[in-house]
Amino acid sequence: MQLSALPYEERLTAPRSWWLISLLAGVSMALIVLPLGVLPMLGGLAGGTAAAAAAASAYGSVRIRVVGGLLIAGEAKIPVSALGAMEVLDAEEARAWRTHRADPRCFMLLRAYVPGALRVEITDPEDPTPYAFLSTREPERLAEALRAAKAAA
Repeated sequence: MQLSALPYEERLTAPRSWWLISLLAGVSMALIVLPLGVLPMLGGLAGGTAAAAAAASAYGSVRIRVVGGLLIAGEAKIPVSALGAMEVLDAEEARAWRTHRADPRCFMLLRAYVPGALRVEITDPEDPTPYAFLSTREPERLAEALRAAKAAA
């Protein structure tokens, strides 16, 4: 297995505010079970906080990697040889491509709390997906890693 010239890995973690929301969800659960007593209230606090934190962690655990001639974005594995033109999107352009300019056939690794994105055309004639929209905090670096992986392939 050949590694790309510029390896790239990014984890799109949930924002810090979501952890505060997880704690508030636990407090809400504690207040709901408060009439049942102090022990159920503490269980509700712990259980509600843990459940909300697990949900935030699972949603924020998606990774984008360029390795071994592949772009791995979440569950998708796309060979770099099937990638075409790349467009680095700022916050305003990314919003447009997430909404009114989006193609329903495209692959979207979308995290609305990440302002930047990279749009990569998919040139495989057997794949009906026209492009991949990838939310990323470092779209320039991802594009550079993809270009280097295509050149190495």
